[in-house]
Amino acid sequence: MSELPEYASTGQRTWYYSYRVICGLIFFFLIFPILVILPLSFNAQDFFTFTKEMLAFDPAGYSLKHYEDFFTNPDWQLALRNSLSIAPVATLLSVCLGTLAAIGLSQSHVPGRQAIMAVLISPMIVPLIISATGMYFFYSNPYIWLPIIGRIEFGFTLAGTYWGVVLAHAALGTPFVIITVTATLVGFDRSLVRAAASMGANPVTTFFKVQMPLIIPGVVSGALFAFITSFDEVVVVLFLGSAGQKTLPWQMFTGLREQISPTILAVASLMVAISIVLLTVLEGLRRRSERLRGLTPG
Repeated sequence: MSELPEYASTGQRTWYYSYRVICGLIFFFLIFPILVILPLSFNAQDFFTFTKEMLAFDPAGYSLKHYEDFFTNPDWQLALRNSLSIAPVATLLSVCLGTLAAIGLSQSHVPGRQAIMAVLISPMIVPLIISATGMYFFYSNPYIWLPIIGRIEFGFTLAGTYWGVVLAHAALGTPFVIITVTATLVGFDRSLVRAAASMGANPVTTFFKVQMPLIIPGVVSGALFAFITSFDEVVVVLFLGSAGQKTLPWQMFTGLREQISPTILAVASLMVAISIVLLTVLEGLRRRSERLRGLTPG
């Protein structure tokens, strides 16, 4: 909002300052619970509250022992390794599936595009507990009944396996890729594809040489959202994962329910820092996308 002009009326001045107060209160409501976690993660005591030493800014009240416990505790390190092994693979699958789906649905000749889009982004709308329950029964049952082609026997189950969790997270992350890539394709000049084809380029070359450089901000943005979704997800892992697939959110949930471990605060602070880095990357990609599309000056 621009600066208030000198000739503004009393009502305009009232709204001018009230608007800023309202925005400040909303910002405080959203951010304050996160900001509380950061100083508590340095608590020298095994408490979830501020001690007298912390409130007095006494150095003796602060410690890095919770961070040390996170980097030395085998349970937390196993959870970290699982998260770092599951999230990237799930993100890669989400990017491949979501990008291809977005490009296909962007074609005007595809029948039922709206219905197909609604089905593909349904994991974002359906409550997660319902999706997790459905995935559990689908992946855990070696016999899948299909009314058309009859009974199919796989002889194995994906529940409790690494690939079961990866596929479930990929299904949750794909809608984010579809939405971001579709939004990027809105301003895509399709005459470039026709020009590349007229020059003898095949569809694969056209995609990697013409389309991908222009839609890469949307692809990377979707990948970041898919990575965050997989890295922070806990409900599906509780349903499908085994003890060997315990991720960071699962370990944090266990720490709150069973151990009441203050190490959770240190892990939460690290995840907040990672989220800030990813949001900064997203903002940079958004600005780059606007420059490429001519919406902002270069």
